[in-house]
Amino acid sequence: MIDRRRFLEVIAALGASRAFPVRASDRNIHFDSYPFSLGVASGYPQPDGMVLWTRLLGNLHPSAIPVRWEIADDEAMRTIVAAGTAEAQPAWAHSVHVEARGLRPDRWYWYRFLAGDAVSPVGRTRTAPAAAAVSSRLRFAFASCQHFEHGYFNAYRHMVADDLDLVVFLGDYIYESSLRRNQVRLHERSDEPVTLDEYRARYAQYKSDRDLQAAHHAFPWIVTWDDHEVDNDYANDRQEDGTPPEEFLLRRAAAYQAYYEHMPLPAGMRPSGPAMQIHATLGWGKLANFYLLDGRQYRSPHACPRKAGGGNEVDPRECIELRDASRTMLGAGQEAWLDRRFAASRSSWNIVAQPVLMAQRKSKSGERQLIWTDSWDGYPAARKRVLESIVARKLANPVVIGGDVHMHFVADLKLDFDDDRSPVVASEFVGTSITSAPGSWQRNMPAILADNPHLRYGNGDRRGYVRASIAGGRFNADLIGLETVRKPESRAEVLARFVVEDGKPGPQKA
Repeated sequence: MIDRRRFLEVIAALGASRAFPVRASDRNIHFDSYPFSLGVASGYPQPDGMVLWTRLLGNLHPSAIPVRWEIADDEAMRTIVAAGTAEAQPAWAHSVHVEARGLRPDRWYWYRFLAGDAVSPVGRTRTAPAAAAVSSRLRFAFASCQHFEHGYFNAYRHMVADDLDLVVFLGDYIYESSLRRNQVRLHERSDEPVTLDEYRARYAQYKSDRDLQAAHHAFPWIVTWDDHEVDNDYANDRQEDGTPPEEFLLRRAAAYQAYYEHMPLPAGMRPSGPAMQIHATLGWGKLANFYLLDGRQYRSPHACPRKAGGGNEVDPRECIELRDASRTMLGAGQEAWLDRRFAASRSSWNIVAQPVLMAQRKSKSGERQLIWTDSWDGYPAARKRVLESIVARKLANPVVIGGDVHMHFVADLKLDFDDDRSPVVASEFVGTSITSAPGSWQRNMPAILADNPHLRYGNGDRRGYVRASIAGGRFNADLIGLETVRKPESRAEVLARFVVEDGKPGPQKA
């Protein structure tokens, strides 16, 4: 007998082809379709290596398939400097996660995979500088929110042309929901994914996008998630429609496994049921440190929900729950971990990479002052604890980066946003979406900026990303906007430039 979970895994592995499946035990494996159609990716660069990823796709036998990996000094793959064999296991959708080691720090490499008679595309990746190295420069882009139906991922075409070391993705890599109107292109199935094979299919469709593949082929990535990788506005074990937690956790387990199967994540992040630790740090010599945060898995339920759960606009004076100091966005364990990491940091710049807008954003509706509870505004005590930790640990040059809101924001971060005299303790840059359409905030942008003077800039007219660099004692941010995402090709331009000077928290127009 075979249980339902195993049955779905086998069906997903078999794919759609009607030809006889390939057996891993065959001496010479021949695939009836190209198995590397989802491309390759790398991530989490260390001074001596990185994670390499691929997933075999097609009519595959439900058993392990040996996959050879190679790393070279040159794009033609003539000088192989590291190689080995990994097994693509059907229980993990025939994905491969290789943690390559023994490489030299602070240099570029090229890599590929080989399985049977098939050879993958060649990807480019790099190692981080040595921990004690005094690096002169770091260039990276950060992005979020790529709804397949809202447009083409042509932002990545421009990103590939940038001289980057790294890409940071901040959530909503896939969308579980369908637009159902004004689609530019369509999800293969409009129903929301719930089972493991349904999430796998959604990821496979997104990763088939050539521009997204190109960005993975060009640079190593580090990633965190937001809500749409599972379900809109979920909080811990709470779904917005009131699904019982025990039922929702089964869905979350499927979504987390599919996420791991399709990202260049280290083995230490492999999920166990509905639990998966993705918060992590990444160092770049003595120059910078990244702190990747998980703002979904451990958070308290939403305050004062209008329905069973999910975000809601409320007046803080009317919602007593918002004053509860025990409420958390990150969970007690992750908060303590972050505080310890802040205390241990000796980096010149410290970049907190998390999914949402951290700065307060109030709007007026008559006499009411409204905040959105799915953001850090819904967890004000938790936000203050993070900012107080930055101050207490004397963290050098803290910069927070985020996504989620489908618009560019630049902000001063303060312990008390309602007090003009409260000092600025950190800088924040939030990037617009790769494709996802803006919400109602954009229509009210002039009023939002007027009511929130710590928000130095806001623009939701364009889709795009943020290109950032650290060099010469400055953090530079170029806010990139596309002409359109409704066509496969589009021009891009810098909408605004900001800079943070060493030792002077708060972004300034460049």
